[in-house]
Amino acid sequence: MIRDNLTALPGTPLTDAVVDLVQPVATPSVFNHSIRSYLFARLVAARRTLVADRDYDDELLFAACAMHDLGVAPDSPHAQRFEVEGADRAAEFLTAHGVPAADADQVWQAIALHTSAGIAERRGTLCLLVREGVAVDFGGPLGSADTVTDEQGAAVHAAYPRLDMIRSLTDAIVAHAARNPANAPRYAIPGEFLREREAYGRTRLEHACRSSRWGD
Repeated sequence: MIRDNLTALPGTPLTDAVVDLVQPVATPSVFNHSIRSYLFARLVAARRTLVADRDYDDELLFAACAMHDLGVAPDSPHAQRFEVEGADRAAEFLTAHGVPAADADQVWQAIALHTSAGIAERRGTLCLLVREGVAVDFGGPLGSADTVTDEQGAAVHAAYPRLDMIRSLTDAIVAHAARNPANAPRYAIPGEFLREREAYGRTRLEHACRSSRWGD
């Protein structure tokens, strides 16, 4: 069950193992982004009157959020777009840790679809919460006071600072996309990020986030 502390993590053997997998291979800013996405996803769930371990599995939510950018880790295979690569790796990890295949597949979908606006939201509660938790951390439309108060946002960022997250994550996505043409399909996030960086020096996301609620 979720503890009262806004920034407390589940702390189960499975979620601790997820942290042990992700933290060594992610930059500090990308790791913090992944954890903030989980904390914000819980706030989104509360706004939607969804209750942990009744309406969604909190361990799976943590696993999906914490591993949603695992595909850009430097030790990834670099053979597919980063969302799919991360989803494959996460599902394999969960299955190896005794998570039922159906639950691992839920996490796979949530990670693979987290950049797919309008699709993730229609693929079940876990996909929706991961997508919206990530969106809140980017300061998008859901990053409003209706979902996250200034006090809550300050507490989350004090525990897990941004550390130039937008630039750091974009750097990682672009680096992954540049390694293999299969990683950067046209009109997908990694492909567009790569082309925008090559053409303009920065992505439209980087430009837009300068004026978002949280900044970079």
